[in-house]
Amino acid sequence: MYRIIEFASEGAVIRGRLYSHPDASEPAPIVIMAHGFSATISGMVADHYAEGFAAAGFAVLLYDHRNFGISGGEPRQEINRWVQARGYRDAIDFVTTLPGIDLTRIALWGDSMSGGEVVVAGSIDRRVKAIVAQVPAFGDHGPPPDPDGALFEAIRDTFLHGDVTTGPHTTTGGMPVVSSDQHRQPSLLAPLTAFRWFIEYGGRYGTEWQNWASLVVPETPAPFHAGLCATHLHAALLLVIAKDDEMEGANSEVSRAVFALAPEPKQLIEMDGGHFGVLEHPSSLVDEALDGQQVFLVRHLMQSAPH
Repeated sequence: MYRIIEFASEGAVIRGRLYSHPDASEPAPIVIMAHGFSATISGMVADHYAEGFAAAGFAVLLYDHRNFGISGGEPRQEINRWVQARGYRDAIDFVTTLPGIDLTRIALWGDSMSGGEVVVAGSIDRRVKAIVAQVPAFGDHGPPPDPDGALFEAIRDTFLHGDVTTGPHTTTGGMPVVSSDQHRQPSLLAPLTAFRWFIEYGGRYGTEWQNWASLVVPETPAPFHAGLCATHLHAALLLVIAKDDEMEGANSEVSRAVFALAPEPKQLIEMDGGHFGVLEHPSSLVDEALDGQQVFLVRHLMQSAPH
């Protein structure tokens, strides 16, 4: 159902899977997907969502972020949200070169950290018609006030043209992504639920996941915050959030506040199971989340498609 593809982003070769619907008789809408914090596309559950979208009639591009998994890029295991958000833009550029894709019906999908990235990228790139952000990591605090849109314009300029290189003073790590003992070996993600999920899924053979990473936060004129971008969306938005998200940086109240800022059309789904409930496959929670996302994407990319 898929083939391995490559495209360029930020001086690196990005690799992923292109799923196509075998019965497509006309150009298909496409969902562009990348995983969350340090996770990979090989057996860490995003591939299950991709298969579900493909079965619903969508083309799907699922790729590993720069520096992770099967993608290229140096330094390895370095997370930079600006760079990852630009990866979505470059993925859109890539799919415009493919046959059989309806370029008027492009969706972005992100999970956890990537959930914030798709809102930022989708607010700037008008080619995006729908956005799915699952248990998004928008931050522990709401966005600063931006009554005249100046901070959003600064984000837009940084995204399109800004210097997002980093140095030691803007880098946390390298260190383990997860650890079972925060006293003896602190990690980037502290909750035990994170340790259990990453070891269970990332520890599977062939995932390419590694239990170490560094997180960089470049010094930019405006902070990377989806809440500063939400009011500027022109795409339909679906937020799938945990009712009480335990992950640092994925505060449920902040997610609800960002949702409130977004214009219509939009939809909010609240799930049980904490941050990783929608990533525990097989499970009824994953089935429920996937069903809701399929319905949303069909409504906004198929039923509302121009004829």
